[in-house]
Amino acid sequence: MPFTAQPAHAPRNRLLAALPAEDLARLRPRLEPVELPLRHVLHAPDERIGAVHFPETGWVSVLATLEGGDAAEVGVIGREGMVGLPLFHGADRSPFEAMAQAGGTALRLEARAFQEELGRSSALREMVLRYAHAFNVLVAWTAACNGRHQIEQRLARWILMGHDRSDGDEFPMTHEFMAMMLGVRRAGVSVAAGMLQKAGLIRYERGRMAVIDRPGLEAAACECHENVRREFRRLLGPANEG
Repeated sequence: MPFTAQPAHAPRNRLLAALPAEDLARLRPRLEPVELPLRHVLHAPDERIGAVHFPETGWVSVLATLEGGDAAEVGVIGREGMVGLPLFHGADRSPFEAMAQAGGTALRLEARAFQEELGRSSALREMVLRYAHAFNVLVAWTAACNGRHQIEQRLARWILMGHDRSDGDEFPMTHEFMAMMLGVRRAGVSVAAGMLQKAGLIRYERGRMAVIDRPGLEAAACECHENVRREFRRLLGPANEG
């Protein structure tokens, strides 16, 4: 769903914003601003990835779907990164789905153009390489977190990740979506969200999530969130905290 005008402002996506001015100027005419409506699928499992997307607002979930139809989030991508990393690794598809979890906007770059720009710009290659490693760290900590930590800690961590990628303290969210993201039953999410709300850390009503006490929510989460943020800072700088 394209916009009508090419953005003249500095990109809000932090990978693009970190490029040298010359590299960004060459890349800009090839970037197409697009809208990412809620639940819009950027690429489906095992289907050819036709483009990469650099989110500017909102965020995208990477979902693993099992044979029975259940899905769980294995990664999340906001303005700190890009959707379509398999293209960087030489693959043209992924076993996972990339879906807009919070509606927003992105800059779209065709797959062929992405490969051409990687060949021209060492800065782009380095930034994407660093981001790819940081994203792998996020995926690994997500797996460890889901396997070892209590649902209240996992939910607090997940809300923090959403808050990190939001422009404000409030964003749309439903019990159904939270359950899918965490790979648990809806009833378990309801209890966990109720505990966080009773503690005054969040407000959740009518499909809207609001962070009320960020430090308290960080204390309620496990160490996994800060571990990921620390690695993003180390690899991509203080503005990119995953």
